[in-house]
This record gives sequence, C-alpha cells and structure tokens, in this order.
Amino acid sequence: MNRPIHMEKRRIRAVHSILGFQAGLRQRTLFLFLITALLLVVIGLGGALLEPGSSATSLHERNLPPSFSHPFGTDWLGRDMFVRTIQGLSLSMRMGLTGAVSGALIAAVMGLAAATMGKTVDRIITWLIDLFLSVPHLVLLIFIAFVCGGGIKGVVIGIALTHWPSLARVIRAEALQIRSAEFVQISRRLGKSRRWIALRHIWPHLAPQLLVGTLLLFPHAILHEASITFLGLGLSPHQPAIGIILSESMRYLSAGMWWLAVFPGLSLLIVVRAFDLLGDQLLQLVHPRHARE
Repeated sequence: MNRPIHMEKRRIRAVHSILGFQAGLRQRTLFLFLITALLLVVIGLGGALLEPGSSATSLHERNLPPSFSHPFGTDWLGRDMFVRTIQGLSLSMRMGLTGAVSGALIAAVMGLAAATMGKTVDRIITWLIDLFLSVPHLVLLIFIAFVCGGGIKGVVIGIALTHWPSLARVIRAEALQIRSAEFVQISRRLGKSRRWIALRHIWPHLAPQLLVGTLLLFPHAILHEASITFLGLGLSPHQPAIGIILSESMRYLSAGMWWLAVFPGLSLLIVVRAFDLLGDQLLQLVHPRHARE
C-alpha cells in the first residue's frame, strides 16, 4: 500500500520540478529577448541622433568591402554602409512603431465598440474586419499610401489602416468573453452604463492583450514598410530606409558588391525576428493555454 503512494509522490515531485524548470527557462528566454529588443531600440535611437553628414559621400572610398574602418563596407558613392544601415533601421523602426501603435489603438476602439455597443454596431465592425482581411495587406497598403500622397505620412497611415483587423477580432472575442463574466453582469444589474463597464471592467483585462498585440504588429509593420519602399512606392530615394537601401543594392550585386544587400538585409531580419519572438514569449505569459502548449 505504501509503495504505490510513495511512487506517486515521486512522480508528482518530478512533474513539479519539470514544470518549474520550464517556467524558469521561459522567464530566462523572455529576459534575453527583452534585453535584445531594448538593445535594438537603443541602436534605433542612436541612428536617429546620427547627423546626416555622417553618411556623406567620399568618392575616393567607393565600393570598399567590409573592413575595420568600414564594417559593412561602402557603396558606389563612398558612403559608409554601417551608418546607412543604422539610419535605415532607425527610420524603419520609428515608422513601424508609429503605425503599429496607431493600428493597435484602432483595433482597441473597434473591438470594444463591437463587444459593448449592441448587435448592429457589432455586425458593421465585423463586416469591416472581414472586408479588410479579404484584401492582401501589401496591395491595400500601397493603395492607401498612394492616396495619402506617399512619404512617411502616407506609409504610416497605410500601416495603421491595414494592420488593425486581426487584433480587433481578438480584442472583440476577449471583450465578449469578459462581458459574460459574473462581475460584469452584476454591474449591469446595478445600472452601470456600457461605457462605465467598458472602461472599468473590460479595458483593464484587455490591456495586456493589447500590449502583446502591438508587439506582434510591430515586426509586420516594419516588413511591410520595407516592402513598399523596396518597390519604390513609399519614401523618397534620398531617405535612408532599409527598403530603399536594399532596392539600390540590387543594381550592384552582379558586380560582386554583396555587402550592400547582405548586411542591411540581415539587420532587418534580426530586428523583425527579435521583436516577433519577444511578442510570442509575452503571449505565452498572458495566455496560460499557450504556455501549456
């Protein structure tokens, strides 16, 4: 009798130790990604503080491969590619952050309105979500940026207006689930208004979800910004965005100047992947179901 009980206790302790190890590993991984993301933000802010003259042309240093003096090499005008890459990442991150935050705010307003303002509003917002999701992001982004006159303003508006539907659908589903909770029903019976319930009960529970959603939108916003600038439909060619740098480098790859595309492309990939993994780790903390998976 005592032996099976003892073995069961050992199994329980083993399971607890495994779960504790997994939780500690997840926390260390989240901390690592957080430090990496903060470092990338610092690099982006540093790029914003760089003077435009720091990437000035120097014709006697044209087409130099990577070296100690020029870690990323120089381009066909003698400009330091390391400085240009940092400036491009800074511009892309600022535009992506502005577009992601704006899109998340639109998603929050739409999701809350759909969940708290009646069936008619819910049907309209659900129809808008389905309409925006039925059109490819890049096509709609190009159209909106073109209508808004292009430039930084047009790209940011395009990102904000094309990246809210998925998050709005999640916010709506979460808000509907919270609205059916017992404490919300009690507040409703006490005569509290829909606005009061949305701000006092629903919104505090949605704040973590909105934060994670913004972090997950951020890398997608950077990629879409780089895509349309690569196609020449976004910013001016004189602005050092990553998409413009990659687009210009395509003409010189056949001449063996591989560093013009490799280092900016890898930098963009690292930034996008770091924030994407950070968002995934935070999502596992916010939703225990994802953590158990």
